[in-house]
Amino acid sequence: MLTNDLEAQLITDKEAHISGDLPFREWMYAWLLNPHIEGNYQKTIDRWIGILIVANLFVLMFEQIPAIFEVYERWFHYFDLVSVVIFTIEYLVRFYLAPEDEEFKKHRFARARYVGSPFAIIDLVAILPFFLQAFISIDLRYLRFLRLLRILKLFRVLIPAYKEFVIANQGRTFRQRVHALVFPSAYGGTLHTLYDSFIVVWVIVSVLAVILESVQSIHYLLSMEFLILDAIAVSIFTVEYCLRLYCCVEEPGYQKAIGGRIKLAKSTSAIIDLLAIAPFFLEVFLHHLFDLRFMRVFRLLRLLKLTRYTGATQSLSKVVAREWPIMAASAFIMLLLVVMTASLGYLFEHEAQPEKFENIPQSIYWAVITLASVGYGDISPITPAGRAMTIVLALIGIGIFAIPAALLSSAFSDQLKMDREALVNKLYEMLADGNIDHKEAEYIKTESKRLHLSDDEVKILIERAKRERELMDDVSTLPLHKIAANPEHAIEHYKYLLGQIRQLQLLTDTEQLQHTMAKPDRLTDTDKQLWRLINRQEAPPA
Repeated sequence: MLTNDLEAQLITDKEAHISGDLPFREWMYAWLLNPHIEGNYQKTIDRWIGILIVANLFVLMFEQIPAIFEVYERWFHYFDLVSVVIFTIEYLVRFYLAPEDEEFKKHRFARARYVGSPFAIIDLVAILPFFLQAFISIDLRYLRFLRLLRILKLFRVLIPAYKEFVIANQGRTFRQRVHALVFPSAYGGTLHTLYDSFIVVWVIVSVLAVILESVQSIHYLLSMEFLILDAIAVSIFTVEYCLRLYCCVEEPGYQKAIGGRIKLAKSTSAIIDLLAIAPFFLEVFLHHLFDLRFMRVFRLLRLLKLTRYTGATQSLSKVVAREWPIMAASAFIMLLLVVMTASLGYLFEHEAQPEKFENIPQSIYWAVITLASVGYGDISPITPAGRAMTIVLALIGIGIFAIPAALLSSAFSDQLKMDREALVNKLYEMLADGNIDHKEAEYIKTESKRLHLSDDEVKILIERAKRERELMDDVSTLPLHKIAANPEHAIEHYKYLLGQIRQLQLLTDTEQLQHTMAKPDRLTDTDKQLWRLINRQEAPPA
């Protein structure tokens, strides 16, 4: 029973169990739109519709650039056609299934009620401009503007998430609500997930914009769009940074009003957040004093913000910290080998190639390239001694440079194993009371996601922890000193031994047993009295 309860709490992407005997319309609603059935296609449909809406926004932006739109006008038309078809099918399906929706099924005219609902109006507005063009002469510029209204379809996901967030945070302060939105907690719910996804999308978009901005032909066409995009991204990241500083005092370890915020500001993640927005403000306010255009490349540091949303960085940090002494020794050996090799290379090759082996620092470049087995070929020895040394150096480099990589690979694997063992131990503690509450279930979900555990692997770990817990609860298998250390276990073991004695009394021939007990040196008087007492208690009343 416990395992089944755990699976119900922890496994979120399980297969839906929907009877095929249902009426077609009810069966179709259960598979496509019912938000209360885990494992159906409702979340998947909402996710892909959201992606399509965002893609429409970017397409509308590119349509405003004649140099791009005129070349790919046909593809823009096809994309818009596919979008309208998908949105139309969604609207018609929701219209058809409205009588099964809990919001409309209680009304006599469910479909008419759906047509007048805010979400249905939003869905209709998303496709109406396209069909209006077929019957009404309308300027294409206005048509493109009306297609921006498709972004309103995102409210179908945002509004339910917001309502869930409000209910979960009733009676809490404004700062606590901001904390629930920004930091992972039991009060964040779906809205916190959407917030994280929003930040991740903007990180990716802003980094891609920085990369594409370096291409001169693209920058020539989209220079204004890049400026607007960067300003929006900086505004979003600045608000995020300020919100984190504002509500961090609700996070364990940062409770002090000033000290907690200073502590957060000095953390690695906060420094990354600051570096993500600093180049923009420095260039805006100090451009008249210094040429700070070179700092634009530092906007790529925004990519480091994604480390907050993955556990791989945390595991790698633990690995490096644990293996640092060995890695430091390996780095020292490599440094020593590079300096010695560069010095010998300078000694052997300087006279033959003074322009390439001009000094020892320049020879260090050649030594590193050779040791790392890269071999660009821009600097290569020509003397017999230099070539012989290069052969030896290359062979040594294969082993020396492989040591850190092997250490990291092995240590990373060990760290994942240790983290999984820690999760098993945590499961063992959670199973002590025979129940997993919601907070514990959320913890297991988070850890299993960080450790890249599938649903089946989580089930196996739960079963393993459950078996180990049952084994520890079986006091008969414990050593006597461990039983004596726990009064509860001692009582259980005492009851177990009494039961064994009673079974012995029932199964043994009483006369032969009494005759054997009467022999000298077999039992003490105290043992005999205890046996008679137990027998007297077990004897049926006369």
